[in-house]
Amino acid sequence: MKFHFISSNTSEAIKAKEEYIKSYNQTDPELADMIIPIGGDGILLKSLHDFNELNKPFFGINYGSIGFLMNSASNKDLKDVIKNSKSTDLKPLKMTAKDEDNKIYDSIAYNEVSLMRQSHQASKFQIKINETTRMKELICDGVLVSTSAGSTAYNLSAHGSILPLDSKLLALTPISAFRPRRWRGALLSEKNIIEITVINFKDRKVSVTADNIEFRNIKEVTIQSSQDKNCRILFDNNHSIEDKILNEQFEY
Repeated sequence: MKFHFISSNTSEAIKAKEEYIKSYNQTDPELADMIIPIGGDGILLKSLHDFNELNKPFFGINYGSIGFLMNSASNKDLKDVIKNSKSTDLKPLKMTAKDEDNKIYDSIAYNEVSLMRQSHQASKFQIKINETTRMKELICDGVLVSTSAGSTAYNLSAHGSILPLDSKLLALTPISAFRPRRWRGALLSEKNIIEITVINFKDRKVSVTADNIEFRNIKEVTIQSSQDKNCRILFDNNHSIEDKILNEQFEY
């Protein structure tokens, strides 16, 4: 079994990467059987974007702060751990954004697509689902659309719902909603197409971020589940992502 190791920039992750390379050797990503990101969820998400086209499985090892999508570091033989691991396919979101100069940006997101205000002023959004206006005006700091895998990340911090991995749902969640103040978001079928328009986009500037890729001065965004770009992530047999999602729902 051949590995390609990649780490975040922290000293702990870099040191761990060097130790893994000493033990298992380093292989070019094109020739590797497995991509091994070392660090937190950020380096895993970056690896998913960087190496998606290679159609390789990913086994993340946590040397970050939370690492929800990562596996705990272990003294066990890495090859044995991977052979006994569970596989989970992640279906990303496809995002198409248009800025105030009508320039088009395309990206994918395995966790979430989030729109955020760029200034001291609150943002104003109109939300359409399948070309039908469902909210004429949402005043807030931002709004995000999350996959089930990403529902325990930024979405949960914004008080969005945790989604089971096999739910085939998306979470649409406001960030610090001012009007309507009591709106807590919506759960939508992944078959839906979500269109978010920035009201007064020239005066109330907004950025959009797909995982860790940001575009600024946006005036409209379309979000839907992607039919390709799926990635396969492996989890230690004793710590599947399904178990992690369940544990999050019963923490108090």
